[in-house]
Amino acid sequence: MEFSLTEEQQIFYDQVRRYITNEVVLPVEEYLRHDHAGEFVWTSWTKLGEYGLLGLPYPEEYGGSGADALTTCLALEAASRSGLDAGTMLAWGAHTILCGVAIWKLGTEEQKQKYLPGIASGEAIGGLGLTEPNAGSDATSLHCKAERVDGGWVLNGTKTFITNGPIGAQFVVLARTDPDAAEDAMAISAFIVERDFDGFAAGPEMDKLGNRTSTTSELIFEDCFVPEANLLGQENFGFLLVGRLILGWERSCLLAAAVGGLGAGLEVSARYAQERHQFNRPIAAFEAVQHKLADMKIAYEAGKLLIYRMATLLEQDEISLLDAAVAKEFLTRASIRTADEAVQIHGGYGYMKEYLVERGIRDAKLASIGGGTSEVQLSIIARALVKM
Repeated sequence: MEFSLTEEQQIFYDQVRRYITNEVVLPVEEYLRHDHAGEFVWTSWTKLGEYGLLGLPYPEEYGGSGADALTTCLALEAASRSGLDAGTMLAWGAHTILCGVAIWKLGTEEQKQKYLPGIASGEAIGGLGLTEPNAGSDATSLHCKAERVDGGWVLNGTKTFITNGPIGAQFVVLARTDPDAAEDAMAISAFIVERDFDGFAAGPEMDKLGNRTSTTSELIFEDCFVPEANLLGQENFGFLLVGRLILGWERSCLLAAAVGGLGAGLEVSARYAQERHQFNRPIAAFEAVQHKLADMKIAYEAGKLLIYRMATLLEQDEISLLDAAVAKEFLTRASIRTADEAVQIHGGYGYMKEYLVERGIRDAKLASIGGGTSEVQLSIIARALVKM
């Protein structure tokens, strides 16, 4: 399987890197203020929208660029590698992929025309409402329910840890619609819920360890009326449809940001290792540091090939649970290890916030928890091997 980029894709990747570096990435002092306060970076978000990055995969008639999955991955990889903070990257993924792609692929023509242009421009931020206080890894055990009424549905329940919760304009929300179904996965429907619907509220912003420029909160539904026109996809098949769809896009485009992070960690560490001198020579001359850099390079190249392969399989609609689990678990481990080694190479300076590498450890940890824990990924891989 060949993963070389076309000349056009390479030019696009380079252009995104230059734009993010020169126009979007904040000065260190300004970023640290946002990180400390846990504030969303609106200026960065606006510039992503202006450059067309937030609507890349959608067809042009909905405000997008019609980019394929690999090109979309390249944009996220390039942005992350150029130093765009992980919180903004996470907000971008939840908005464009988890919310926008679901509407694009599963929505009616009316839904696509109504919601996608605002998502593509970034003017109407989106998110996905799946996780609940008592439904995390066991996602189909969710308790949020939707009862049919005249003209639509009434939602009751709570979602938690929702990226873009405090600032989102619309969310793709999963709720139980058939309490008598034999299988939980066949009892859940998806809805597009707007922020101004009666009975909808976002909880207070959550104070997180990492990804702090991404806003996170609960979504609360108290007799929230959702019009019939906002049912997304087939009734009772929302979990199966959204889950299968998001699996491929999340395990390619969202993980592309992690690949960019590996590249960024390698670049900054290699540069520092050549600048920092001890015992009258740069620390890059010491074998222990060289081996760390070599391991980081291996992780970056392997992760990149995994994601390019996933993007290719996504275009062919051939991604399996096993493929997705392998990609996510490899990049999770690689991200955490690379972040740790970057701090180690920087020594005491790496432990200081002004060098920014310390944020890599805080940001990387989320990958082992969100979007399917590492333990779940390993179980999926093991079950597939036993069946084989």
